[in-house]
Amino acid sequence: MQQALYHPERGYYSSGRCAIGRKGDYFTNVSVGPLFGQLLAAQFTDIWEQLARPDDFVIVEQGAHDGRFACDVLESLQKRGPEFFGALHYWIIEPFPLLRERQSQTLEPFRDKIEWRDSLQPFVGVHFCNELLDAMPVRLINNGTEKFVGVDGDKFVFVERPADENVKFNQSALEWIADTVANLQRGYIITVDYGRSGAEFHGNLQIRARHRGLDSPFEQIGYADITMGVDWSSIAHRAQSNGLRVAGFTDQHHFLTGIISESRDLMLESSAKIKRELQTLLHPEMLGRAFQVLALTKNVDPAAPKLAGFKFAGGPDAALALIDQSR
Repeated sequence: MQQALYHPERGYYSSGRCAIGRKGDYFTNVSVGPLFGQLLAAQFTDIWEQLARPDDFVIVEQGAHDGRFACDVLESLQKRGPEFFGALHYWIIEPFPLLRERQSQTLEPFRDKIEWRDSLQPFVGVHFCNELLDAMPVRLINNGTEKFVGVDGDKFVFVERPADENVKFNQSALEWIADTVANLQRGYIITVDYGRSGAEFHGNLQIRARHRGLDSPFEQIGYADITMGVDWSSIAHRAQSNGLRVAGFTDQHHFLTGIISESRDLMLESSAKIKRELQTLLHPEMLGRAFQVLALTKNVDPAAPKLAGFKFAGGPDAALALIDQSR
């Protein structure tokens, strides 16, 4: 999975072959239109206010694709939040030159706001990612057995071996949490993705090309997306063990509805286009239930008000099975 997605020259993402949208391989929040970025810009403003308006506030984005989300956020803040816009620094964590170039073209109007980094460095603010964790390499482990990749003639095949009990199936995502925690000095981590929590989680690979599911990760290698839904409970547990507090967890419908309820000025420009975007982002049969949002905090007062996005969310402990698993 690491090689198929991230090989420097032939990987699906790193080579630039990844295509998102109606004419691409899959559909995501950012491809719906600018409204998703505008709503998250309002949530980032809420966080800046909660942290007492620091003048070195950083938005870190990882998995920025072509830079469209960053552009939507910055355009919205420049228009609606000039004070925050003036205090803001926007970092994109992007190791691949081809993607940096695409992002640079999209974000040309905001060149003085953007910094590209190969890896994360200490910051105060918010780390945001949309569909990053599901694309991190996983191990196929089941009942003490792990599937490795072998070769039979000129074909790739699965080979089963005893699993290393010290290695988790989503080890890459768990290590990402540890690295992000180590660099977040104060603020939030907000991640949007699809998955399940607790006993509802089932670790099944999804392979997609041109909006069609493929039967095997060995089909169209380097030309197809390979993902696995996020095990939210294990992410939350690892976050807590690394000193983070779970600030909220809910589905995208409730998250965006909470932001809208506190940012009604965004809806004053209502149009047929915005209504279509809203329906796609919120409707339970579209993206509203398919995606979930997890917020984690570090060095933020636990008594601070809930973020707007979790205004209509229930308690995260039960939703993430944190209570039962901690007994």
